[in-house]
Amino acid sequence: MGCRDDYGYPLTTSPTAAAAYVDGVRALLRLRRDAHVRIAAALAHDPTFALAHADLALLGHELCLDVDIASRLDDARRLSARASDRERSHVHAVDRHLQGDPQPLLQHLAEHPRDAVLLSVAMPTIAFAGVTEVPAEAWAIVERAAPAYGDDPWFLGLLAFVRQEQRRYDEAMKLATTALAADPTSGHAAHARAHAHYETGDHGPGLAWMDAWIAGDGAATESLTHFSWHAALHELSLGDLEAVRRRYETQLQPLHAVGCRALVDTGSMLYRWALTPDAEAVPGLEEVARITGRRTLEAPATAFLGMHSAVTLLALGDLDGLRRLSHRCAQHPHVGLREVVAPLADALGDLGSGRASQAADRLAVLAPHCWRLGGSDAQREIVEETRIAALLRAGRYDEARLVLDARLDRRPSPRDERWRRTTLLPATS
Repeated sequence: MGCRDDYGYPLTTSPTAAAAYVDGVRALLRLRRDAHVRIAAALAHDPTFALAHADLALLGHELCLDVDIASRLDDARRLSARASDRERSHVHAVDRHLQGDPQPLLQHLAEHPRDAVLLSVAMPTIAFAGVTEVPAEAWAIVERAAPAYGDDPWFLGLLAFVRQEQRRYDEAMKLATTALAADPTSGHAAHARAHAHYETGDHGPGLAWMDAWIAGDGAATESLTHFSWHAALHELSLGDLEAVRRRYETQLQPLHAVGCRALVDTGSMLYRWALTPDAEAVPGLEEVARITGRRTLEAPATAFLGMHSAVTLLALGDLDGLRRLSHRCAQHPHVGLREVVAPLADALGDLGSGRASQAADRLAVLAPHCWRLGGSDAQREIVEETRIAALLRAGRYDEARLVLDARLDRRPSPRDERWRRTTLLPATS
């Protein structure tokens, strides 16, 4: 029958290269370490394997890995002529996606729904930023693929993430636990479960489960800093800042992160920790910035990275960097960078320059559009928290209290309750 992947698609390559590629895809879908290294190993066995060239370029772009993206894409295009129709379609979809055009990828999935790599790319989760501007469009892509996967544990984990984004938390938890029962190492299912715990304010049990998974079944996960970020988010919500400090020192140091995770996980947690009432001696973000690199900070590839770049530059007091970020994003063809990240950088520039009230107003205008930044609700809350800080600095305590009340309506949080009490202090002093 020739070489095939785990979902039945033929692979135009040698058996040894196919085995290395399939191993790499399994690692990618389970969020295990070195997926890109395993896919690169396929090219060592068969340098003419177009699919492996394309997927290596894809991972380099999406995960900020050290990959010569242009060369891999050139090779994938050149070599795809000898591949199957499905592989040629996959290569074309990756090529156009990296140029900012998602349509070939969406068409590919309509014809080849069991192409798990590209289905994973289409849905913004822990691994990828997604390919659609509207979350409901990404959900629909996953929903349409459901009949092709049945009870596949990886797909159930992906669907669980969709359900928690739809705020159907009971369903998300059921799907995640079903997937984890079949594959306890399933990173996507664990990720969906982590979000369900957080979004429902289930901080104590969520933290206990997350700690156990990190130390046990999830220990081989490459994106482990993100799961540590989830655990720290519970600790932050509980107001246990010493636990956050221990988490940072043992699991969230920037050197533990892979690719962009130093910026997305460590950087965002340090920033949110520093905003918290009574926070003291919070480590700076200088090492995060060094590992991330100036190019990513000032010329991010996605709106999601742009959001994290903006708050990092603010934390560093780098107002010139914020201005350069705004300028580059304002001219970018990607609408999320142009219409959301650029004004976000401008608002944070105002905050860093002491114009807190103006910053708060600009952040309020941006609030309905933050979903266009990508990522999850839990990650995008960083913009809302910055707005709260701006309102407090501006002395607009009543407005800050309204934002905090809305947060507390969503879920309980001792941290937010403490933050809310700070809005009452000026009236009682």
